[in-house]
Amino acid sequence: MEKKYEIDMVNGPILKKMLLFTVPLICSSVLQLLFNAADIVVVGRYAGDNSLAAVGSNGSLINLMTNVFIGLSVGANVLAARDYGSGNEKELRKTVHTAMLLSLLCGVFLTILGVIFAPRLLLLMKAPANILPLAALYLRIYFLGMTAMMLYNFGSALLRSIGDTKRPLYYLIIAGVINVILNLFFVIQLQMDVAGVALATVISQFISAVLVIRCMMKEQGGIQLELSKLHIDKAKLWQIVRVGLPAGVQGSIFSLSNVAIQSSINLFGETVVAGNSAAMNLEGFVYVAMNSFYQAAVSFTSQNMGAGRRDRVPRILRTALVCVIVTGIVTGWTMYGFGKSLMSIYSGNPTVIDAGLGRMRVIMLTYFLCGIMDVIVGVLRGMGNSVTPMFVSLMGACGLRLIWLATVFQIPRFHQVGTVYLSYPITWIVTLTAQFVLYLYMRSKMRKS
Repeated sequence: MEKKYEIDMVNGPILKKMLLFTVPLICSSVLQLLFNAADIVVVGRYAGDNSLAAVGSNGSLINLMTNVFIGLSVGANVLAARDYGSGNEKELRKTVHTAMLLSLLCGVFLTILGVIFAPRLLLLMKAPANILPLAALYLRIYFLGMTAMMLYNFGSALLRSIGDTKRPLYYLIIAGVINVILNLFFVIQLQMDVAGVALATVISQFISAVLVIRCMMKEQGGIQLELSKLHIDKAKLWQIVRVGLPAGVQGSIFSLSNVAIQSSINLFGETVVAGNSAAMNLEGFVYVAMNSFYQAAVSFTSQNMGAGRRDRVPRILRTALVCVIVTGIVTGWTMYGFGKSLMSIYSGNPTVIDAGLGRMRVIMLTYFLCGIMDVIVGVLRGMGNSVTPMFVSLMGACGLRLIWLATVFQIPRFHQVGTVYLSYPITWIVTLTAQFVLYLYMRSKMRKS
């Protein structure tokens, strides 16, 4: 194993190593978002606002359908980090092969599900009739790449468990450049509209997946992937599911609440939908920067728990919180400050730009609250508690969000899109407070034990 790609998370200063871990991860996540941004920018500029709305309106639905399975990769990361932290290569090998076969099965299942049910799901979301055919076509082609997407996400999660966030970044740079080139070629040269951007994304996902698999096959030690040894170890599968399924269910139910929010936004017509889609795409860049500290919190806490260094967990939480607050405020407020210029990248329509700025005004200025909430959850998962944070998040964020839509939003004077956006910061505050109380309780139990 090439030690230069590993990070020792159980000894020495935390801040420096956390930044070494998160900076490549932030760059990787931003590149993944650039896949989608390239789709939206190219289709908005060269195919029109209806095509822009068709691509953008799929985001919440895609997240809803994939988050359960991507959540399982969190379970794989936690389990592999513990095995690695304890120095048990035999157990790490079992985790790697179980996780990669599981990712393959999840990807095939999602492809079948997405291709068959795309139009029905979009109808349930109340997608505007004039964008429904385009949205369904984009969604079906996009889901052809689900197997590659799952393989890449699980493979990257396993590499993160040993502190390697650099090589997944290199592979995404290669795939990202190819994605942009294919986007321009399919849409401008071949006039393929939304089908072109979806196909470009699928091809780039397969390239990144192949590169990650090749990397793991050339590794040495417990992290090495041997295709002939792919199997499901029942004990490892249960451990992955026990940690990862609650994370995935939480993510999907969050997405379900976002689907309900998207359905509410759809009521205001194509212009608001297009502006909302572009603003959400910009928010994604802030979110992934903050989410990298959530992933760092998971990996650092898991490795230290596996190595018996529980005393470092409070320091890990404090370091991750400071980092995520600074990141959320700097990136979110800067994005809003340049909001008009950034929105104009996606659309030249002043009404669409104004609609997007309305969302940015509420979300961008308070987004750091979401980062705080996620980091606390990451530490709790690394400590081995994934079920309780899930229930707290579901009640505090999703439940309250749906109640907000069913009550406050229905009042005539508040029946406006700004009221929908306010549901986010309000529920973040409630949920992060509850999660922190849960952390204090677990920390107290850990000290006693």
